[in-house]
This record gives sequence, C-alpha cells and structure tokens, in this order.
Amino acid sequence: MENPSEVNYTIELNNVVKKYKDFSLDHVSFKVPKGNIVGFIGENGAGKTTTIKALMNLIFLDEGQIRVFGLSYKENEKEIKEQIGIVYDESCFHETLQVSDINKIMSNIYKNWDQKVFYSYIEKFNLPDKKVMKEFSRGMKMKLSIAVALSHHARLLILDEATSGLDPIVRDEILDIFMEFIQDEDHTILVSSHIISDLEKIADYIIFIHKGKIVFNRSKDELIYNFGIARMSEAEFENFPKENQQGVRKNKFGVEVLVNNKQELMQQKHEYVLDNTTIEEIILFMVKGELK
Repeated sequence: MENPSEVNYTIELNNVVKKYKDFSLDHVSFKVPKGNIVGFIGENGAGKTTTIKALMNLIFLDEGQIRVFGLSYKENEKEIKEQIGIVYDESCFHETLQVSDINKIMSNIYKNWDQKVFYSYIEKFNLPDKKVMKEFSRGMKMKLSIAVALSHHARLLILDEATSGLDPIVRDEILDIFMEFIQDEDHTILVSSHIISDLEKIADYIIFIHKGKIVFNRSKDELIYNFGIARMSEAEFENFPKENQQGVRKNKFGVEVLVNNKQELMQQKHEYVLDNTTIEEIILFMVKGELK
C-alpha cells in the first residue's frame, strides 16, 4: 500500500459518474494537491454537494474511482473518515444538546478526539457552553461545527457552503481559522461556496463545475493573471483568434470576449479594450455567455 505521507494529492477523482433522474455527475475528474485550499464553485444544482457526498462515500457511484490520502474507500473507509473534518451548511446537532454533550458524543466517534483543542475553539469563538443548540444563532452553530471538525486532528477539511448566510465579520473570522489550519503542509481544505469573493481571499486553486461537468481546475493566480475581457466591435471580433476565446457576450455596444491569454495580448498592438477580471466575473461570463 502507498504511504499516505508520500502522496502528493489529498483527493483524486477519476471519471466519476452518478446518474439521477434529472441530473448527472458527468465523468468528473480532478485532483486536490496536499497542503492547499481549493475552492469548489458552481451555481446551485451544478453538482457540488453530490460530488462531496461521493467524496464522503455517502452515495454509490455508477462509474469511476475516488482516492483520499492515496487510499480507496473499499478497504480503508474508517481510516479515511477519521482524518476528515466536514462542515455542512446546516448544523447536524440536535437542538437540545449543549457543548458538553457534543464533546462526549464526539469523543466516542473519533479515536483522536482532542477535548483540549475542542474547548480552546469554544473559547476562541466565544461560544456559550451552558446554552442548548436551539438558542444558538446560525453563526454560532457554524462556528461550533467548525470547532468539531478541527478537534480530532483531521488532515482534510471539507466545507459545503459553510459560510453562506453568515455576516461578513463572522465569515472573515472563519476564513482566518482556515488559513491557520493550512499552515501545516499536511493539511488540505476543499471549500464549496457560492461566495466567490471569500475564495478569492484564501484559495490556491479553483475548480468550477457546471451542469455536472468540470469546466476548469486552475490555480487562482493563473486565472487572475491570464484571464481578461476584451471589448471590441463586431468587425474586430470576426478576426479575433477562436483558440483564446473562453466565452462571448454580444450587446448593442459590441462584443465582450473572455480570453485566457491576457498577458500575451497586452504585448500586441490592437484597437480593442483589454481589461482585468475577477474569478466571479469569469464564472458569470462562462455561465451566462456562450460557455466554451
């Protein structure tokens, strides 16, 4: 068996297919390199949560393979899940539980549960330990879920829309915790979110899924450095190289082209306007423009 400490990729999906009546994951393949924060983005219904369920071995695959820490779920499910901390967009704890109850429950689930670490996060997040869950705000519940995810010495943190619905101050606080977690180069984070501005702050790589298919898996820096928007007339567009077009939008003022070679175009002489762009604009452009 491969030594997990020598594996370069924390997550590997190879041609994963899951078919439902009205939706399918369509040969999804990507790798998440160890020691990085990877943003997993796509509109609602694009397949983010289904992919995460597949990653957690919660659904049966029609085709494909998944490896986590270089291991297969078939022989190593308990070992894999022991090393994953997962946070969903809704709290999974019963409303009558207190912090002390959750500590007891988790100590029986995870062999590496660390009560000292757990209570340090409770204190850091300023969470009440005498209140029951139904008295917690959404932000408090999310902080508690993250405290639990980080208190059994997990190597992989998976977050499914964990920051949605939280105010910007709480989100920033949680993003800081993620940055602390990733300081250990053996730690990895996969964070699914539709709040792309959050991912622009912390992500090393961006995976974009659209209608069950992976559109791209690129480094954030490469996206910001190489992608741009060229604004031109219809006549200029007729002669614009198709190989560098990632999306096209036409309006009454002319044509907007999402390009993947901004730096190269900046060195050339041209009449059209070439602007920088953001990850959010790239995604919106690809979804609403003519997706390549």
